[in-house]
Amino acid sequence: MMTTEYTSQEMMLFSNRLEVPRAAYQRRFRVKRARLIAEFFDERLANPLKVSFRDGRYRVFDGQHTMAARIMLNDGKHLPIKCIVYMGLTEQDEAALFAQQAGFSAPLTAGEYLRAQICAKEYESVAFQDVCNALDLQLDFDQKRGEFRIGCIKTAFEAYRRIGEEQFMEAMRILIAAWNGDPDSLCAANVSAITHFVELYHGEYDPHRLATKLSHVDPLTIYHEGQIAGASLRGYKKYLYQIYRIYNGSSKTNKLPLKF
Repeated sequence: MMTTEYTSQEMMLFSNRLEVPRAAYQRRFRVKRARLIAEFFDERLANPLKVSFRDGRYRVFDGQHTMAARIMLNDGKHLPIKCIVYMGLTEQDEAALFAQQAGFSAPLTAGEYLRAQICAKEYESVAFQDVCNALDLQLDFDQKRGEFRIGCIKTAFEAYRRIGEEQFMEAMRILIAAWNGDPDSLCAANVSAITHFVELYHGEYDPHRLATKLSHVDPLTIYHEGQIAGASLRGYKKYLYQIYRIYNGSSKTNKLPLKF
């Protein structure tokens, strides 16, 4: 959503005057993609770069790989490039436009899209990041893996939207209590399974019991056992069943009913 009025005009700008705001909202640069564009580049089909002129600097919010391909085809030397230059955009506006338009070129990863939406101050995306920060969890936009890092951003964000802040935090606290932020514990199978379990059995189960039970198994157990489950259970249910099974154990007094 645009927050300010703006004007635009077509300009020829030398590539050495163009900046790419990767630290804020842009995707990281991929050399292979730039080389692929260069290999099949056709000037007749090329779109102008989309550029924001802000604070005296030209920032590319669409077309960084096309720009790099043009430079490659020019023996690595800077050259004039046709641009549509927007005046009056804020960084928030740029990020919003980047998130909206990038899908028409190379699809954004879930992490790239969410980071752009956060920079654009999209309410639900910012709220999701705030909840993760409150849990001392870091959103792993670039899939670097590590302790207390959520790499399965699409799965986690969809769960947050589905069950809401309170139950999402409840579920993630259980994973943290069980495995202390182990990278394997924050895989998509575990996040999907625990959030569905909390949603289904909220108010009926004992969170402390579940965290304790989970702490006694390897964090990848849910994924591996779910794969073995085969066709009898589909989608998230094959992982949800593993949480259900681990929680119940051999107990009869604390056994939960099967609801799925």
